Amino acid sequence: MAVAGGKTCTVNGGSGVLSYSKNSNFQRNAIDAAKELINKAISENLDINIFPSSNTFKVADLGCATGPNTFLAVQNIIDAVETKYQSQGNTSQVPEFQVFFNDHAGNDFNHLFISLPPERRYFATGVPGSFHDRLFPRASLHFAHSSYSVQILSRVPKEVEDKNSPAWNKGRIQYSNSTVEVVEAYQAQYAKDMESFLKARAEEIVSGGLMAFIVPGRPDGSSHSEAFVNKASELLGSCLMDMANKGKILSEKVDSLNFPMYNASPQEVEAAVKRNGCFRIEMMEIVPQEMPQPKAFCSTMRAGAGTTLKQHFGEEIDLDELFDLLHKKFEEKFFYVFESGNAISLFVLLKRVGTE
Repeated sequence: MAVAGGKTCTVNGGSGVLSYSKNSNFQRNAIDAAKELINKAISENLDINIFPSSNTFKVADLGCATGPNTFLAVQNIIDAVETKYQSQGNTSQVPEFQVFFNDHAGNDFNHLFISLPPERRYFATGVPGSFHDRLFPRASLHFAHSSYSVQILSRVPKEVEDKNSPAWNKGRIQYSNSTVEVVEAYQAQYAKDMESFLKARAEEIVSGGLMAFIVPGRPDGSSHSEAFVNKASELLGSCLMDMANKGKILSEKVDSLNFPMYNASPQEVEAAVKRNGCFRIEMMEIVPQEMPQPKAFCSTMRAGAGTTLKQHFGEEIDLDELFDLLHKKFEEKFFYVFESGNAISLFVLLKRVGTE
C-alpha cells in the first residue's frame, strides 16, 4: 500500500492471529466468486494458437500479498489454461507455467514462499516493486492478474496533504464524504495511476495476451459515499477522531492520515482503458460481494491497515482499543455499510491488442 510521501506499507505478514494470511477471507470470497468468470474469460478469449507450443506460459499476480489468496487465483488461471489446451486436442502441447508473484519490496515474501503449495504445477518467482511501474521485460507475459489491489493508488494526492490547499482533508482519512476538491484530487490521482498501470502492462503483455483484475467498486451513477469500502473507511476514521477527542492520539496525526485508495465505477474503468488504447475490454462484470460478519471484517481491515496505522501514529496508538471501537460501530451500522446493491466488486478482463 502506498502512503504519504511516496513511502510504502504492506499488509500484516507472517501467520499469526492478526496476519493477513489468516484474515483475508473477504478478499478470498471475491476470487471464489470470479472463478467461473476466469474460466469463461480464458475459454472464450485466449487464443493459444498465437503462442509457440514450446514456450512457457507466464502468469503474473500483481499485489499478491502473503497468500493464500494469490495461490488460489493462480491455480484457477492455470486450470483454465490447461482446460483450454485439452479442449482443442492439444494435451501433449500443454506448456510449462511460470508464475511471478509481485508486491512491494516490504511484503513478507518469506512467508509467501514458505506457504507455496507443495504440489504446485508451476515455477514460482518473486518480483518486488510497484505495479504502477514496469516490472517485466517487453512482451513477456501471457496473463496478468490482480485481486483487490488496483484500487490502491501510488500515493496520496499531494493537495490532500497540503494545509494551504482547498483539498486539505482535515479530520478525514479518505475522500468519499469530503469536499469536492478532495474528491477531484483523488479522481485525478486515480486517472494518472491507471494510465501508468495500463501503460506498463501494455509493454509487458504479449499481443493477444489477457489481463484480469478484481477490485471493490461502486455502481455507475452512485455517489462515492455509498460504496461499502468507503463507508467502512469512514467508520474507521470516526473511531480515530473519537480517540483524538479523548486525547489518546493527536488530532493533527488524524488530519495528516489519508488512505491512498479509490473505488472506481465501471464507467471510470472503461474511460481509463479507452485513454490507454492498447487493450480491449472483453468482459466487465459486477460481482456481488458476500456480506461478512462484523468481527471478521474488522479483523480483515486490521490485517490490511494495521501496519500503516502503527507506522503513522507510532506507539501512542492502541490498535486493540481502536479496532474494538470499530467492531462496536460495525455491529451498530453493519447493514448501513453493506447496503444492498452497493457491496460489489468489479471483474474486468482486458485483451492486449495491436503492437508497440
